[in-house]
Order: sequence, then structure tokens, then C-alpha cells
Amino acid sequence: MTSAPIAAADAPPGLTRRMASFLYEGVVLFGVVFVAGWLYSTLTQQRNALEGRQGLAAFLFMVLGIYFIWFWSRGGQTVAMRAWHLRVVDQHGHGLTQRRALARYLASWLWFLPALASIHLLDVDHSSLVIFGALFSGVLAYLLLARLHPQRQFLHDVICGTRLVTQLPPPRPKKTAVTTADS
Repeated sequence: MTSAPIAAADAPPGLTRRMASFLYEGVVLFGVVFVAGWLYSTLTQQRNALEGRQGLAAFLFMVLGIYFIWFWSRGGQTVAMRAWHLRVVDQHGHGLTQRRALARYLASWLWFLPALASIHLLDVDHSSLVIFGALFSGVLAYLLLARLHPQRQFLHDVICGTRLVTQLPPPRPKKTAVTTADS
């Protein structure tokens, strides 16, 4: 799906809309991760969830990469981005190449890696509440960084030379009233 370049002066979508898309993406990815996890455990004949965790993590990393790179390089919209009328483009308003989509995927882990690394390095309790708190704090800090940028861009978009823009669907043609001669 190719569309005309978007003007560089277009205002970026609001942070609230981008975060709504982020949350919706999480719901979609729950299904993707569930199916991929089932596939991995079936193919490897995994009998215990604690066995093969590193292999599963690597497999999920690849599956998520394929998901994002595919959608970003083929129209610039994932399922959630399409629902929220967002599209990722390069700085000139053109669609992403697979190489740039890969770079954006890798850089987008900046949302989570600092929080996960701090849990690991500080060797704090690995309870769900601690992990959730660290991730929530990391995402909040990442959001605040975007508020400091003049165009409200996320750090991974600045690094990769990409940006999110509003991609409204084309207007639907108006239906005309049809009269019947059955009277």
C-alpha cells in the first residue's frame, strides 16, 4: 500500500492517541505472543514452562520483529495503528524500508530495556508487582522524554529518522437516496 508523501510540516498526532494505540497494540500482541508461545512449546515439545525460557524469549523476539517489520514496511501501519489512524513514515514522509523498520523495531525496545535491566542488575525481587512497577515507570519516563522533544517525537523515532503521522482513511462516498417505482 503506497500513498503520497506526507508534508514534513504536519503536526504529529497527540501523545494520548499514540498511547491509546500503544495499549491497543498490547492487546493485539497478546494474541500474537500466545499463538507463538504455543507454537514454540509444541515444536520443541516443551513440557515445563521453566525449561527453554531463553529459547522462547529469542523466538518471541523474532516473531515480534517479523510482525512489526512486515507491517511498518508494507504500508506503515500495524493493526492498532490503523485503528487509531496512525502511520509511521521516514523524515521525508515516505514509507519505511525493511532496513529502517528493523532499526525502528530494535530501537523501540528502549521503552522496556532500561527497566528490565535495572531489575536484573539491582537483583531486586522478581515479583510481578516489581516488574510491572519498573516497566510502568520506564514507559512513563519514556513518555516524558517525548514531551521534551520540540515535535513530541519518541526517542526511537528520533534515532531512526522516523515519525508518526495521522493517516485518516479516505472519505466514504455519500449514499444517494434510491426511490422505487413500487407505489
